[in-house]
Amino acid sequence: MKRIQMAHGGGGRLMQQLLREHVAAVFGEPVMHHDGAVLVGAMADGELVMTTDASVVTPLFFPGGDLGKLAVYGAVNDLAVTGARPVALSLALVLEEGLPLETLDRLLASVKAAADEVGVSVVTGDTKVVERGGCDRIYAATTGIGRRLPGVRIDARRVREGDRVLLSGDIGRHGVAVLSAREGLSFGGAVESDCAPLWGPALDLLTAVPSAPFLRDCTRGGVAAVLHELARAAGVSVSVEEASVPVSEPVRGACAILGLDPMSLACEGRFLAVVPPAHVDAALAALSEHSQCPGAAVVGTIGAADPGGAVWLTTAFGQERPLDYPSGEHLPRIC
Repeated sequence: MKRIQMAHGGGGRLMQQLLREHVAAVFGEPVMHHDGAVLVGAMADGELVMTTDASVVTPLFFPGGDLGKLAVYGAVNDLAVTGARPVALSLALVLEEGLPLETLDRLLASVKAAADEVGVSVVTGDTKVVERGGCDRIYAATTGIGRRLPGVRIDARRVREGDRVLLSGDIGRHGVAVLSAREGLSFGGAVESDCAPLWGPALDLLTAVPSAPFLRDCTRGGVAAVLHELARAAGVSVSVEEASVPVSEPVRGACAILGLDPMSLACEGRFLAVVPPAHVDAALAALSEHSQCPGAAVVGTIGAADPGGAVWLTTAFGQERPLDYPSGEHLPRIC
């Protein structure tokens, strides 16, 4: 009898297989297209977008963030990369018997601060309590509703050969920050999570480049997983220059020590975008206005049609090799 594995939740190949063979097989293929669903015609004055996100991170508090911030930003960022302005959130909590009320209050205050930061209200929710051992302290699930910007249509099938691939900032910090807090590790320099809301940068990029065909936040499975999802959905090859991918020195050092690939580490405040080559400068200028976009850069190019969706990485030594599609998350319980 086949059973769920931790890797099924990691954002990589096994998770895509699970979604394709078990979720999409029941509810239909559209649930696979993006992290948010467009509800066409749901309102007379525009399209609504809806998304749902669950947060099970351990530890609950880590450098640069906590479960409360993740609960808000997870939903807001999924809306942002569909081109939707956040309107409202719901919040559902599963609490373990014995959880200190001080911990709950601290996390709820973080939820409120994060929601206020992006100008969205938590308007409804639900709370359940389970017996000791029934969950790990606290799990949170948020549903977000947003309004899509007029004229924006994020769809990987709209990318074209020659389009450029951008990253909004340096990668891998969330994964290393959570790992350091979980295991009590130090890597010769403080590493804080990139946990941040993406609506502002996404809005400015889409205002500067309304024709941008693709945005996706790089969470579980990291940049590598997003590149493979892009290539397969678009039916193209993608080439990435390793030397152009922004990685901070502390993260690079941690990956070298632990044998991790920063391309596969989760981010919680970074997105990958595809823009036409003529609009690269405008896109980078828009991102440069935001503190959550340090080191935004062009990292790759969309290649020719390829039904298999190959992703190629040119190393710092000039060698080209396939970029692996992660089978699962290097670090479980990361978000």
